[in-house]
Amino acid sequence: MSKRLSAICTAAVLLSAGGAAKAQQTGSLREAAERAIATHPDVSARFNAYRASIDATTAARAAFLPRIDLNASVGKDSDRISGRNPTSQTLTRSSVGASLSQLLWDGLSTQNEVLRLNHDQLARYFELVDTTEQVALESARAHYDVMRMRHLVQIAEDNYVQHRYAHLQIQSRVKAGVGRGVDLEQAAARLALAESNLSTESSNLHDVSARYQRIVGEDPPPKLASIVLLERGVPSTASEAMSSAVQRNASISASIENLRAARAQVASRQAAYQPRAEARLRTNAGHHVDGVRDQSRDSTAEIVLNWNLYSGGADQARIRQQAHLLNQASDQRDRACRDVRQNAAIAFNDTLKLKEQLGLLERNSLAIEKARDAYRQQFDIGQRSLLDVLNSESELYTAKRAYVNAEHDLAVAYARAHAAMNQLSAQLGLRSADPLLADAAAWTQGDDAPVRCNVNPTALATTDRSELDARARGMAEGAPAGPPARKP
Repeated sequence: MSKRLSAICTAAVLLSAGGAAKAQQTGSLREAAERAIATHPDVSARFNAYRASIDATTAARAAFLPRIDLNASVGKDSDRISGRNPTSQTLTRSSVGASLSQLLWDGLSTQNEVLRLNHDQLARYFELVDTTEQVALESARAHYDVMRMRHLVQIAEDNYVQHRYAHLQIQSRVKAGVGRGVDLEQAAARLALAESNLSTESSNLHDVSARYQRIVGEDPPPKLASIVLLERGVPSTASEAMSSAVQRNASISASIENLRAARAQVASRQAAYQPRAEARLRTNAGHHVDGVRDQSRDSTAEIVLNWNLYSGGADQARIRQQAHLLNQASDQRDRACRDVRQNAAIAFNDTLKLKEQLGLLERNSLAIEKARDAYRQQFDIGQRSLLDVLNSESELYTAKRAYVNAEHDLAVAYARAHAAMNQLSAQLGLRSADPLLADAAAWTQGDDAPVRCNVNPTALATTDRSELDARARGMAEGAPAGPPARKP
């Protein structure tokens, strides 16, 4: 299992590094995420932590194997012996020896330690997968934000041009004596506001570009691919989204493995109540071996039993400590589930609401643009005031900004929904299949699934528009509009 996971992790990192060189050329979302995963320090830190956990497991398994030591010593012994002549002797000894020891029984401490480290290794793997998903999500946010701000800068530039055109038009009328000075002041004020909006959007573009550089590792390319909505793979219902997120999210899987590791640690601590037995073989050869005159060789074969009877209550305290840590791991698992459930619920709801709002905002923007053009034509023939024209320009600018923000928020919402279900990397083509699904028999939540995590979807607050339409018709007909609106 550990070799398979190691191969998966290594392949994922190498896959990302292989395609990173193409990110500067095309500027697609997939290549931005690929570059981010290959260069982000959080991913490499998690990967190194996972590799370290593999070595820790190997080191723990070594306790099952015999231990061989080679030793050599040289020294001088001075002994005083009562009832013998001479009463003291001094020996210069030297010896070379080898010893072999084999663990026979340690109360299953080593077995439980290996089990704990196996669970710890899986936890580090799932943390690597979760970090990869989060970095892919952040790169998607950065990518969409750069696209968003570039579009908003274009809208602000168009808005500035329209206000500059209106200002020049009024200025020429005032100079010709057919316009009023107050209109020129009004146009100048709106022009200053448009210029301020352009400066703000340009500053925001700089900020999101700096964030893109931090996450992806390089400046955003001059041209980015058109916006792509990751609709494929998103469940059709909120309950399906919640269940999929809880079952597949890597952070929940990591918390479950941490819980299992804590449980194995409790069992390992209980071994302190049992004896420890070892088989030992030892042989030394030399001059005056072990300080015995004229002894040239000493060999020993023995079984050593050690049973601690009292340690000042340290063993009981350690067991209680691990029991509390086990409860803490259970709490952290349930918290991770609640966090994932919230993120999945909000992201899924955003995909529905923003998709609905996008159509309404598009209709709003087109209608305001038509009204703006009509107002400008009517202003040219004296049927509209300058204030009407300037207000329509500001309203059109606000409507276009709202549409662009909703469009990119929808794209981010789809990415968030996929990340909550641990499938964003697969959707971007960075992982061919989800390892949890590909090897379901090797890892399951089992009896350690979260218990304090409600996976039922949150009821959405909806408004009965038919009632609102009826009230509006009543007002239009001069009839009573029904009971007054409820105060929030």
